Amino acid sequence: MDEQKFKNLKMGERGVIISIIAYISLSALKLFVGINSHSDALKADGLNNMTDIIASVAVLIGLRLSRKPADLDHPYGHWKAETIASLMASFVMAVVGIQVLVDAIRSVFEGDAQSPDVISAWTGVFSAFVMYAVYRFNKALAEKIDSQSVMAAAKDNLSDAWVSIGTAIGIFGSQFNLPWLDPLTAFIVGLLICKTAWEIFRIASHQLTDGFDQEKMESYKETIESIEGVKGVTNIKARNYGNNTVVDVVILVNSTLDIRNAHDISTKVEKALVAEHDVYDVHVHIEPN
Repeated sequence: MDEQKFKNLKMGERGVIISIIAYISLSALKLFVGINSHSDALKADGLNNMTDIIASVAVLIGLRLSRKPADLDHPYGHWKAETIASLMASFVMAVVGIQVLVDAIRSVFEGDAQSPDVISAWTGVFSAFVMYAVYRFNKALAEKIDSQSVMAAAKDNLSDAWVSIGTAIGIFGSQFNLPWLDPLTAFIVGLLICKTAWEIFRIASHQLTDGFDQEKMESYKETIESIEGVKGVTNIKARNYGNNTVVDVVILVNSTLDIRNAHDISTKVEKALVAEHDVYDVHVHIEPN
């Protein structure tokens, strides 16, 4: 199982690398055009892509560290490295998002807003098409290898495509003697960056503090209780190691069973959770009913 998961992590790196290449190219293009065409919105979008570079690099590092096998210092493996990297990336994104908001507000109150050149709008449209193509690639890859992190990267690609579309709309609108529309769009982009940072932080911190989806926990319990020989579930806990789920469960079995039969039931529980819910590891404790 570990070998296949390691292979999937390695395949997932391809999608992240493609995202990084796209983000580097587009951020450079947007910042260059944005500065020269006086578009706050396009510059904000370029800064947004720069945070995506940092976040993607963090995910890439996390994916590679996660592939390291367990050792004496890390008997449970290095699966959480990816989650830690995501948490760090969220801090960087938040700082950049706040900076974009401050710059947009300053631009409005200082009255230096001006209608940008229309080329900045077409740059936004072009960027949106590129990011949508990257999204389609990463989405297909994520579904193939069943990777939550790559799927999250794909969703980020899609959100970036929408941000670029919004940027283009704002710039096009500013051509109609509405120069304030460009910094307003920059402000909205800043909010989107902060929102993305918060979502990444919320999910990463929840996993690192061993938070777990209660609906999933309930579905695990239902599966266990449906197994022949299980008389009940007295306690069940679950936590994440990166994208891997580990379950600890206490089950009741008939008190007249011998050790071998009781052990067979626990093995059925383990196999059922692995097969039906893709659980990475299961620890079963048996108690007499």
